[in-house]
Amino acid sequence: MEPPHPTSPAGPQPGDMAAAQAGGRSDRYVQKPAAGRPIPFADLTMMTDEVREEVEATFRVVLDSGRFIGGDLVERFEQEWSAYCRTAHAVAVGNGTDALHLALRALGIGPGDEVVVPTNTFVATVEGVVLAGATPCFADVGPDTLLLTPDTLAAAITPRTRAVIVVHLYGQMADMDAIGQMAASSGLAVIEDAAQAHGASWRGAPAGSFGHVGCFSFYPGKNLGAFGDAGAVVTDDTEIARRVRSMRDHGRAGGSHHEHEFLGMNSRMDALQAAVLLAKLPRLESWAAARRGVAARYRSHLARGPVRLVDEAADAVHAYHLLVAQVPERDRVRRDLARAGIETGLHYPVPCHRQAPYRSYATVDLPVAEQAAGEIVSLPMFPHLATEQVTRVCERLLECVEAADSDVA
Repeated sequence: MEPPHPTSPAGPQPGDMAAAQAGGRSDRYVQKPAAGRPIPFADLTMMTDEVREEVEATFRVVLDSGRFIGGDLVERFEQEWSAYCRTAHAVAVGNGTDALHLALRALGIGPGDEVVVPTNTFVATVEGVVLAGATPCFADVGPDTLLLTPDTLAAAITPRTRAVIVVHLYGQMADMDAIGQMAASSGLAVIEDAAQAHGASWRGAPAGSFGHVGCFSFYPGKNLGAFGDAGAVVTDDTEIARRVRSMRDHGRAGGSHHEHEFLGMNSRMDALQAAVLLAKLPRLESWAAARRGVAARYRSHLARGPVRLVDEAADAVHAYHLLVAQVPERDRVRRDLARAGIETGLHYPVPCHRQAPYRSYATVDLPVAEQAAGEIVSLPMFPHLATEQVTRVCERLLECVEAADSDVA
């Protein structure tokens, strides 16, 4: 997605490149500490090492074949990803933004239609709506999980609303039963933005399996990440899958190279990215379990202190793409952590309805998301984060927050 934006006063610091590869969706403070090793926000090297030999072997096969776009590897990944998501179809595309854009168009949503979007999401969610020609209608979120709720959805629905994009933010699914019922009663299509939710589930069903369409990004820093941009659309609807499959390839009619059925675009997954994803997919569950173990250690250390972690819903299995806390004096706390060699991220400090291209769509106040935007901080989170690293982060974080609290008092 967009390049990283280091915001350390000293400019780019050691670790910025690793941070860029890890996420690319937030600004980061990272400074070299006087003593001790820095703790990165995310570290992809150990996950890469686990698949290195398999990926290198498959890359050699691709290089020898000369088939770099689509082909058997992409088709195999589509089959394995649809099985993982428990959907009838998966269509591999170029990136997660295209997945959202194409899904909306395949649903027939465009000019004159409104799409409800929670405002505290990465801007790509809203981009997909506008690129499809529709109008985003921003919704607030619940204060505990920072996810869309049936009530905040209901408050955003108008007579022109045709769909809702439910964002499974930070790796946790929203209440898809209640939201699904609300959407059905209002005649809305449901699109799951599951870009951060690989490995997440709601009451035992995986992300992407509830809505009319599920959309995934495989950006390198995702729980299931490629070595570049890649994405997928999953659905049980054969016609939607057919349309997305055509539109990702310039709108070509099925089985024809020269006939074009739809207004399309170039959003095809390449075989090298499919090779990476196929190597990583069997490890996704164990990596997600490791992330949950890391999160449990954070929660144990921070349970009785002044730092509040975003809640886990009782019926959700969290994939912990991100581990997010809400703290006072957030920017100051981040600077203090950076001086201690602890890298953090922000997801996201400016809600979408306050971003310049989308302010004209903002019609109401969204107080929960607006307040959270000034308090949230994403703490180091990756499957191989060591217990002693979590302890160090928590101890230093508590010191920073207590110092901020005492100065405010």
